[in-house]
Amino acid sequence: MSLPAPAAPPRPAYRDVNVLRWLTAYTASVTGDVVYFLALSWAATRVAGPSQVGLVVAAGALPRAVLMLGGGVVADRFGPRRVAVVSDAVRCAVILVTAGAVVAAAPGVWLLIAVALVFGAVDAVFMPAVGALPPRITEPAQLARVQGMRGLSIRLGNATGPLLAGALLVSGGTAGAFAASGALFAVSLVLLLTVRTCEPPGPAPLPRASARRELGDGLRYLRRHRLLAPLVVVTGLSEMCFSGPVATGLVLLADERGWGAPGMGWIAGAFSVGAAAAALLLTAAPRIPRAGLAMAGALLVTAVGAVALGHAASLPGAVAFGALIGMSSGFTTTVTGALVQTETDPRYLGRVTSVTTLCTLGLAPALFPAVGITVHLWGAGAFFTGCGAVCLLAAVLALSTPVLRRAGLRPPGR
Repeated sequence: MSLPAPAAPPRPAYRDVNVLRWLTAYTASVTGDVVYFLALSWAATRVAGPSQVGLVVAAGALPRAVLMLGGGVVADRFGPRRVAVVSDAVRCAVILVTAGAVVAAAPGVWLLIAVALVFGAVDAVFMPAVGALPPRITEPAQLARVQGMRGLSIRLGNATGPLLAGALLVSGGTAGAFAASGALFAVSLVLLLTVRTCEPPGPAPLPRASARRELGDGLRYLRRHRLLAPLVVVTGLSEMCFSGPVATGLVLLADERGWGAPGMGWIAGAFSVGAAAAALLLTAAPRIPRAGLAMAGALLVTAVGAVALGHAASLPGAVAFGALIGMSSGFTTTVTGALVQTETDPRYLGRVTSVTTLCTLGLAPALFPAVGITVHLWGAGAFFTGCGAVCLLAAVLALSTPVLRRAGLRPPGR
């Protein structure tokens, strides 16, 4: 009697054509976001001067933060793929129309504010939807790899976007930069249309209810979940300083120490290289043993590195510490993202993703004034010490929560 042949091991995510299509779409979207943001800021500077740039940027950040949780409800109700496709199409149309309006007439500050408001509102729907797609395009065992690939995508977009925007603003002006951003969103849209999705195994779909009730149900599900509730808090604390405010802190640190713009560039570049190295390592790694404990250890390393960076006496030392915290914080971001997608009931994934996205990106603008005030009163070292204290608090919470400390990345049912 012959034994059945053993099941073939799952294809690694980096060899899955379907995952690669999603990843390419995501990379085009991230790059388009960067080009759009820089074109918008440049146009605001030209139209109304530097004093109005903050107003235009805030106009885009406000609806994204306010509507993010509602975007998660929309993604869960209509399906993340459908919502991602529709919202990406709207973003593409808005930016291409803006490019045409800039060609037809010089843009006024109120036009730029209107564009920022609309784009921010649509972004609040797109981000939870595209973030909820990985469990529908790959197996649970591959989610850590997908999150690592997503980290590489973000770093690539953030590195190439400014270079592309600068070249386009010189050669084609603001209209050319907006048109290129719209074209990148069009590429993202076409690729998203080719991505195949399937519903993850799980309970039957929930009955329809009002949007308010569905949002409340999602928040209650998150609050009552033994693992996700503390994990979201740890995610918010770990990303609080590193989703935007730390960039401002680096500028002020380099100015305070006399390293100038080149010094700031070296530190920021080292941070990006470290984060990319962590993402590449997790993309290639077959598994992450004791993921919860490893995440807590990475948070401790980030805390120490942030304090050391703020008190570095030389530029080479600051560059080294920048690379260290880039690697450790990149590792944490990848692991927390994979844990969220592995542990969340697929019926609630859009809403849970919207909460984590709000914690990491939506609330960052509120922290920017605190950076300047802290550095003005106590120096850049105090700001980075504060960042280290926040990361230490996140590590202590992770270590003191048994279910989080013992969390692992493995397919459900094993």
